[in-house]
Amino acid sequence: MNTLSIIGASIVTLALISYSIGILSEQFKKKLIPRVLIFITLGVALDITATIFMILGSKNSPFTYHGFIGYSALLVMLIELVRIWRTYSKLGMGAAVPRGVHLYSRYAYIWWVIAYITGSLLAMT
Repeated sequence: MNTLSIIGASIVTLALISYSIGILSEQFKKKLIPRVLIFITLGVALDITATIFMILGSKNSPFTYHGFIGYSALLVMLIELVRIWRTYSKLGMGAAVPRGVHLYSRYAYIWWVIAYITGSLLAMT
């Protein structure tokens, strides 16, 4: 792996940590707390940054099977970010997270973790 890909892989691991803190906080508390907004937003920013580094560091086309999985995972987390901020703007801090947003958060996170694991396994081969 070249330097840009290694940087991207390191940053995507930070995105995993950030997403985990944000989504798991929401899943257990079922409330909008600052930690949820901060860490999901940070996770998306890190994920976008990591994606850029990995594209720049890759010798392959950005339109591969792994690329599709990664882009779709980033997209579902972007949608999650918009949904959680919309909920915050409508209901305010400390509000209970509506069931639809709560479930979407869970499934988006699971898909993102699957994409992370798949990417890690592909990088090892």
